[in-house]
Formats: sequence, C-alpha cells, structure tokens
Amino acid sequence: MIHKWSVNYPAVNGWEQRDAYVYLPAMYDEEPERRFPVLYMFDGQNVFWDEDATYGKSWGMEAFLDEYRLPVIVAALQCSTGANGERLSEYSPYRFDDDHYGHFEGRGKSTMNWFIHKFKPYIDRNARTLPDREHTFIAGSSMGGLMSLYALFQYNAVFSRAAALSPSIWVAPQKLSALVGRATLAPGAVLYMDYGSEEFGNHDGMRRSFADFGAKVLSRGVNLTQRIVPGGDHSEASWERQLPFVFETLLYGLDI
Repeated sequence: MIHKWSVNYPAVNGWEQRDAYVYLPAMYDEEPERRFPVLYMFDGQNVFWDEDATYGKSWGMEAFLDEYRLPVIVAALQCSTGANGERLSEYSPYRFDDDHYGHFEGRGKSTMNWFIHKFKPYIDRNARTLPDREHTFIAGSSMGGLMSLYALFQYNAVFSRAAALSPSIWVAPQKLSALVGRATLAPGAVLYMDYGSEEFGNHDGMRRSFADFGAKVLSRGVNLTQRIVPGGDHSEASWERQLPFVFETLLYGLDI
C-alpha cells in the first residue's frame, strides 16, 4: 500500500511542492503491533509507478515488495524537475562542472538536512517505524546513488545501511574518497553498490574508479557488496532487476 501526498520543499529556486510517497508493507495492517525498518529513497517519482516516472518506467518497487512480502517501509521524495539541471545541484554534495548544464555549487548538505530533520521525523510520527540507526537505510541511483554514499559516510549516526546503484562517483572523486577516509563510522555499516557493464563508457576510467572506490570503502571496515551488472545500463529498468540483490544486502542479518 502506498500513500502519496504533497510537501513544501526548499528547492534551489525557492519553495515548491513535491510529491512524497510512503510504502507500507503487506503485513502492516495484519500485525498492528509490529514496527518496521525504513528505507529512504531519492527520485521518488521513479520508485513505484510507471505513470509517475520521468521516462515512463519506474523501479516497480511496490510490485516487488508485495510479491516477496518484505517487512520494510519505503519513503521517497520526488526530485527537482527543473529544466536547468536543478536536480544535479540538489543531489550533489560538492561543487562540480557539467558539460551540458555548466557549474553547480552543490546543495547535497541542504538536501540531507531536509531528509533527516523534516522527512524522517514526519515518517517516524506517522508510521510504525523502527527509528534507530540500525533500522534506517537510504538508497538511490545515479546522482541519487552519489547522495546515498554521501549519506552513509557523512551521516552514519543516522543511516546504517545504503544502496548506491550506478552512483555518480565521477562528480568529485577526490572529495568523495576523502569523506570515506575521514568519516566517523559506527560498527556494522553496510553498503550495496553496483555499476552496469554497459555504463563504463559513459565516463573515462569508470571501471578503475569503481574498483578503487570499492577498495577505499572496504579499507574502512564497511560490509560491502559490490557488483558489476552484466549487461546493466543506466535506466530504471536495469535498476529494477537489481532489487533482489539490493534487499538481500539491506535486510541481511536483521532480526525483523
């Protein structure tokens, strides 16, 4: 079951209305005393329904979770739909330059402040969540994947587990690597990270960068599942096919 509503969001160009979504698992009403872990997601319009998705194809998350009856709440927020690349700014923790859109200051910190101080408290108040770090996860793809990495390492006191599909680690690789190196991590941090084999030509040196970044993550003691997806590309259809691997990692070993 999914609830969809509108929230007032402090966007790049001023306050605007965004769609928010929350998925409640199949057993939510069946077990009224039970509480559930929460997965927060970026690009919320692409998570559940094809009719809402930017390019007409979603991750099909609702159908997947219902089929496997996974005990998890999923809360997601629509990204910026601005024509001038505002999403790139909201979903980057760092300044960077893009060949098509130009220069971006990077508002990832502001984005995460909203997720942590506005969105998460709202979900915790209105759903039967397990609000502690151990049961709070975050996930996204592309720039949302970059933000998921940033969230896990910068805000590890909030998020214990993350999934980053096709993450845009090319944006500011040295700064991201430095964050991983200095981050204060509680024991048991978990990361799922993948990249499609058909994506490596999108940016120079991505195969080596992906391997090097994974090695950096492992050096910090993070429990890492890292995959190269055979035939995987940069699309919601490809990311949907990775959902069994994502949730196997995010929920593995939890007593829920």
